[in-house]
Formats: sequence, C-alpha cells, structure tokens
Amino acid sequence: MKARLILEDGTLFTGTSFGSDRQTAGEVVFNTGITGYQEVLSDPSYCGQIVTMTQPLIGNYGINHEDFEATRPWIHGFVVRRYETAPSNWRAEYDLGTMLKEYDIPGVSDIDTRMLTRCLRNHGTLRGLITTGNASVEELLEQLRATSSPHDQVSRVSTPRSYRIPGTKQRIVVIDYGSKAGIIRELGQRGCDVVVVPHTASAADIGRFNPDGVLLSNGPGDPKDVPEAVETVRGLIGQTPLFGICLGHQLFALASGADTVKLKFGHRGANHPVKDLSTNRCLITSQNHSYSVLEDSLAQTDLIVTHINNNDGSVEGLKHGSAPAFSVQFHPEAAPGPTDSNLLFDQFLDMVDTFKAKRASYVSSIAKAKAAGFENGSLHTPERLRTAAGAAANRHPQRKETEQAASPVEKRLAPSAY
Repeated sequence: MKARLILEDGTLFTGTSFGSDRQTAGEVVFNTGITGYQEVLSDPSYCGQIVTMTQPLIGNYGINHEDFEATRPWIHGFVVRRYETAPSNWRAEYDLGTMLKEYDIPGVSDIDTRMLTRCLRNHGTLRGLITTGNASVEELLEQLRATSSPHDQVSRVSTPRSYRIPGTKQRIVVIDYGSKAGIIRELGQRGCDVVVVPHTASAADIGRFNPDGVLLSNGPGDPKDVPEAVETVRGLIGQTPLFGICLGHQLFALASGADTVKLKFGHRGANHPVKDLSTNRCLITSQNHSYSVLEDSLAQTDLIVTHINNNDGSVEGLKHGSAPAFSVQFHPEAAPGPTDSNLLFDQFLDMVDTFKAKRASYVSSIAKAKAAGFENGSLHTPERLRTAAGAAANRHPQRKETEQAASPVEKRLAPSAY
C-alpha cells in the first residue's frame, strides 16, 4: 500500500506503508544511530514525534520483549529507507511491522531518508503528516496546519502512581517524566531501593519516602510545559542529592534560574561527542533531545558547566556550586558502544553517601548537645533544646525502614526491567 509523508513546508515523500495504515501527524525528527531502533521506538522522550532513521536498513534483527525502554512505544510514526520483513537474530520474537501494527503506529519505507534528513538539517525541525489516503497535497497541508502541537507529553508517559523496586542500599526516588527502563535498571544493579513517583509529585510528597537521593528522569517535550516540575525541583535543591538526566537536566537548570532554548534540529543518536571539562576527555554518548540549556543564562545562577558538546558547543552538563546536585543532557544508562558515561551513576551514589554522612554527623551533634545541655558553650533550657532538635529533625529527616513509609508504593515494571 502506498503511503505519503508531507512536511509543513510542502515537501512530499512517497513510499510504502507498513505497520498501521492510520493517518497521523507529529514533529519529524531524525536519529543517526546505526543500531538500537527498538530502544528508539520505545523511548518515551519521542512521544508525539515522527522518527526517521538515517541508517538505511532497519528491522534486520527484529523485536524482542527484553529491549523495551517502556511498557509501550510512544512515537507517532516511523520512517525508514528499507524495512526488513524477515529479521535474522536468535533473540528476535517478531518483526518490526508486527510491533507497529500492534500499537497502531504507521510506518513508511522506501523513501529517500537522506534527502529528508538534509531537509530537516537545513530548515530545522518540521511538522509532518503520514497518510495512506488519496487527499490532495493542498488538503493534507490544510489538515496538518489545523493540527495543534501537543504540550502534554509528560503527563501522557509518566507513571500514574508510585511503585517500588526493592533494594538493600540507598533509597533513590526517581521522578518519572518519561523515564527509560535503563535508568531504573542501572540503579537496581547497584543495589538501590528505587521508588518511582509520578511527574506531579511535590517536594513534600517525595520527602515522605525519606529518600537518600532523587533522580530527575528524561522525558519528552519542552521543559517549560511542566512548570509544576520546576517548582518541585526548586524545592529539592539543597535538601537532598539530585541527579538530572536529559529533561531532568533542563528542569534542574530552570529551577536554578537558567533558561532553555529549542535547538534547530536537536541531538538524536548514539555517537555524540561530549567533552568532560574536569578531565578533558571526550565521551561518546547517546542523546535524544530538542531543547538545550542556554549558556548565557547561567551567569546569574549558582550553576557551573561540566560538559559541552564537541559538535556545536552546547551545554551538556551542569553542577550546583554549593548544593549536592548535578545533571547531564545525554543518557549515561545507554551503551552505544563504549560505556563512557556510565560511571555518573556511581558518582551520584558517592555524592549521596557523602551527604548522608554529613547529615548524620550534624544530627549526632544536636543529640549530644541535647544530652549535655550545651551547644557552642551555652547552656540551653529544655524547651530551647526541644525546639533545636525538632528543627534539625525537620531539616534532615531520618530514613525509616518501615513498611508504612512504602505503603503507597506499587511494583509495576516495564518489560525490560524484569
């Protein structure tokens, strides 16, 4: 069956339909990864987008249940040069077209993806429409222009309620803005007691879990579309160690007083070079984002640039000047080849342990002062001691290993997390 992809500037591509045959619209983007198409399809950060792969042969190793990054794919359409109908791999359980049909996602093959990619690089990201119908180009353009761009992608992909993956070490709360399963898997492999909460969770909600640290996940869309998340992150800075990834990185910057800007065509692929300014090493990273932190906006904040993109000089990493918090624009849980940035999870947990040790020392000093009736050489009345101890406990809540603390948590995992 014939399928057409039309861009908002009037450029028309004609190919062959596979997957679903329904009509769909979305922002057209390209990914330069040679492999990893299943992870791309199931990455919640692509919610609302039509994805084209620059690698010409897609589908050759099929689809399996272990490599999903979410419980279902969220893309609006998939565009490839050649779609392989007979995959050859011992792990393959079914083919790409079957998966797209199952989730009602239209695909288009047999088009010039190199021309499409050049068009997006030259003119910037464009909205597009996929159809198998016979409407004229003028009618399709009218339909495309009448379709509004979504601004609720995070609410679509975030978990509706909290759930827990039990562990024996640090309790890490993951705020799910569209988290990939790989992030949770990396924490689980390090023994963390992981609690995943919805994107609507407030700082107070998160505090009830008594976390040792908080991870701000990746997610789709414009970070300014989730102002409530910015407020939550602002309330967490300085109160608990933070680690932001992708959208979480952008939200951390906004919460610290910086600004974000939309890139011309974004960064999507598995081979983006990033310079670590502390070591001058070049990391090969996996990326998927349309927005970037505006470097000029950092001057009036407490943020320090830690990583930059070697291709265009954009900000790829930040750390707070005084609070235990840092973030990166790329995906340290992904492994495009070298696992260059995977150690960032270890650095985060080291920061968590250091913060816990300092907090324990502070609370211990309050307790000793209460027992002796002295603090800084001054005698305190019992009432004043109770006030000081109460304030310290409120600022630094101790972790309670009770089922009551975890009672709202329901275990609900993506296929690749098992």
